[in-house]
This record gives sequence, C-alpha cells and structure tokens, in this order.
Amino acid sequence: MNILKDFKVDKLQVKVMATREEMGKVAGAAIVEKIVELQKTKDELNMIFAAAPSQNEVLEYLRNTKEVDWTKINAFHMDEYIGLDKDAPQGFGNFLRDRLFGLLPFKSVNYIDCSATDAEAECARYSELLRKSPIDIVCLGIGENAHIAFNDPGFADFEDKELVKVVELDEVCRNQQVNDGCFAKIDDVPKQALTLTVPMLFSGDYLFCTVPAPTKANAVYNTVNAEITADVPATVMRRHDNAIMFCDNDSGEKVL
Repeated sequence: MNILKDFKVDKLQVKVMATREEMGKVAGAAIVEKIVELQKTKDELNMIFAAAPSQNEVLEYLRNTKEVDWTKINAFHMDEYIGLDKDAPQGFGNFLRDRLFGLLPFKSVNYIDCSATDAEAECARYSELLRKSPIDIVCLGIGENAHIAFNDPGFADFEDKELVKVVELDEVCRNQQVNDGCFAKIDDVPKQALTLTVPMLFSGDYLFCTVPAPTKANAVYNTVNAEITADVPATVMRRHDNAIMFCDNDSGEKVL
C-alpha cells in the first residue's frame, strides 16, 4: 500500500494513504487484525460503528473478511436522528443494517430507535445497554466541523457525565448531510439527534478513525494541529492510548 505519510501527534497515530480505496483497505485490515487478536483471549467483543458514506470502504472490507467470528461480537452504533420514520434510509441504524449489521451473524445488534417518541427515555435505555457492555473497539469518523458522533462544537463535553444524550445539530453538521447526499436540502435534515457522548466513545479500548474526502481536509488539519479542546471535538483522540486516524490523499492534503 502507498502510505504518503505516517506520523504521531501526542498519542494519536495518523496514516495518510494515496487513495480512498487504499485508506479503506489499510483501516479495515487494522480493525480485523485487532478483532482477531482480541478474540484469542475474549469470549465476546463489544464494538461501536459509525454510519456515514465516509465509512463505506471500511464497512466493505469488514463484511468481506473471512477472519472474524462475528457470532461473538455485539454491535452498537454511535448516533441517530430524532423524528425520522423507522424505515427512513437516512436512519443511521438502517444505513448500518444494509451495509453490515444485516449481512453478518453478529451475536447481537443494538439499535437506537430513531422513531422513539420519548428521546430521553431512549437515551436511558441505550445507556443501560452500554453500561453492561464495556467497549473494545470503536470504528468512527469525524465531521466537517471535527465532530465525533454528533458531538458538535458547542455541544461536545470531554467531561460529560452522560453516556447518551439529546443534541441540537449545528448548521455545518446539517449541511454535511446534504453534501453527503443523504438529504436533498438542509430543511429536510432533522435538527436534533441522539449521540453517544465523548467520554462514552473515548472509553473504547481501541479507536479506529477513518476520514476520507476533500471536505474533511480542514477537520483533519485541526484535529492534528489545534489545541485539544471541545471546540474541536476530534482532538480528544490525541489523548487516547490506542487511537489511529486513517486519511486519504484528499482529507490529508493539509498535513502532508
């Protein structure tokens, strides 16, 4: 594989690949390698997955690998819109069901309910599931505003006491959903969502962050260079003992 740059910032390992396809393969292989390693000593694993077009190459790699025993993995996802129809294709649970969860024999798949009428009760329900399931691996991305999950600047809290919470989505975040082709216009994008909090994501033993595309170049630059602050939520990865960020030539152009 053609690695353009491989470096470390604080504790965060950063790998910039020559193409998006190579990025997906390198990230996917690293995730599979860690799963296989952990499955040698653990009866089951708990994993959190991001749902976004940025994850397509990694999800393809994971669903095609023959090395993993998926029957010993419990799956979670990290965020979900509030107010969508249960079968809406934009639902993050539905996105992952179509690309991973529904295609592999997971031990369990734990969905956030996008159609829940009581958002706080849904936060409490999902939080209880997570409390019972210490997380081994988090497969995440970062947003154009450097959010992780739906922890946008202004709502991200590195000391959050909650595991799952209701958030308001900022305009940059909502526009990203249009840029990604998930919604036709910003007025169609829900204004609220449920998200796993920063401490909940950070609690994972291993973080694998995959970030392609030119629209993420500023976010990658800021993740690497900005002060570690909740104003740039993804910078928290620089404090994690086992975090790797994989970029392609477009997203990584400003850190080459």
